Amino acid sequence: MYVNGKHYYALWVDETNNAVKIVNQLKIPYEFEICEITSYLELVNAIKDMHLRGAPLIGVAGAFAVWLASLEAKKTSNPEFFLNNAYNNIVSARPTAVNLKFAASLVYNKVIQCKNSENRAEIALTTAKYFYNSEIENFKKIGENGLPLIKKLASQKNGEPVNILTHCNAGWLACGDYGTATSAIYLAHKKGIKIHVWIDETRPRLQGAKLTAWEMNNEKIPFTVIADNTGGYLMQEGMVDIVIVGADRVAANGDVANKIGTYLKALAAFNNHIPFYVALPSSTIDFGLQQGVHHIAIEKRNKNEILQIEGITKNGNVETINIMPENYSVANYAFDITPAHFVTGLITEQGIVSAKKEDIIKLYSKKAI
Repeated sequence: MYVNGKHYYALWVDETNNAVKIVNQLKIPYEFEICEITSYLELVNAIKDMHLRGAPLIGVAGAFAVWLASLEAKKTSNPEFFLNNAYNNIVSARPTAVNLKFAASLVYNKVIQCKNSENRAEIALTTAKYFYNSEIENFKKIGENGLPLIKKLASQKNGEPVNILTHCNAGWLACGDYGTATSAIYLAHKKGIKIHVWIDETRPRLQGAKLTAWEMNNEKIPFTVIADNTGGYLMQEGMVDIVIVGADRVAANGDVANKIGTYLKALAAFNNHIPFYVALPSSTIDFGLQQGVHHIAIEKRNKNEILQIEGITKNGNVETINIMPENYSVANYAFDITPAHFVTGLITEQGIVSAKKEDIIKLYSKKAI
C-alpha cells in the first residue's frame, strides 16, 4: 500500500546488508519509522514487543528470522545447535498465532535438510521470500473473493454506503500488503463502491484506532472510530451491514481465535442477523487442532497495557500516563475464541467457505487433517 505517495510493504528484505526492514507499528499514527534488523533475536523481540504484529506478518517475520539465524549460525562452532535453539526461540515468541510456527517451520525444515552449512542461509532466504510472495498473492485473492459480498450489499443500498465493521487491525500493516479483513475493502473502494468503515478502537493496544484508522485515512476511505462496546448498539440500530475481521488461528472445526473482543462482536452480529465473516489465508488454519474453544493457548500480556495509555500532548510529545493506580489487579487476555456457529463464513484465498469442518476439509482437500 502507499504512504505519502510511495509504496511500502510492512516488512521487506535488504539483501545487500543482510537485514530485515519493518514499519515500526509502535510509532503509528504519530510517526512513520522504518527499523533495520540484523539478528534473529532482534526480530524475535520485535515480534514480542509488537514493533510488528498481526498473525500473517508474524509468520512472515518468523520465516525471515530463520534466515537471519542461518546467517549467524555460520559463525558458530555448532551451527545445528544454534539453529535449533534459534528456531525454538522464534516459534515461542507469541503463542496464539499459528502462522508463526507454520512459516518458521517451513523455512527451518528446508534449512536442516541441507548438509552444507554454507548454503543454508541462501536456502532459507529463497524459501522465506517464496512464502512471503505467496502470502501477498493470497491476501489479494482474499480481497477478490470477499469483494462480491460488498458488491451485493451495495446493490441493495440505493446509493448509500455499505457500512462495514471491523475489529483490531487486519490490514496491510498486519500482513505485508492488502491485509485480510481490509483487502476487499480496498478493492471495493478502488472500484468506486461507496463504503464506510466502523473501526473498533480495540483496547488495550488500540490497534483499530491507531493502525486501521491510519490505513483508511491514507487510502481516503470514509471511516469512524468507535469505542469497543459501541458495535452492538450500531448493529441493533441497523447501522452495520457486515462485519469482517481477521484471525490469529482457526481450528479445523472453524472456531476462530482473534483479538480480544471479537467474540462479543460475533454474538451481537448473530443476534441482529448481520453477516459475520472472518478473512484469513490458509496459513492461519491449524489443521491439526480439531476445535478451538478451550484448546487454543491464549496469550496473557503485561498489565501495563491496561494500566497505562499512550497519547500525544498539545506540545507534540508522545507520552504514556497511568489511567488507574498501579496496585490494581489487572487481567490482560490478548485474544478470545469465537465458536464456529457464530461465523457466517471464512473468506480465504481459495474462496468463501462455511466455518464447518466438513466444508473446510472439502476446500482444502489437499491438506491432511
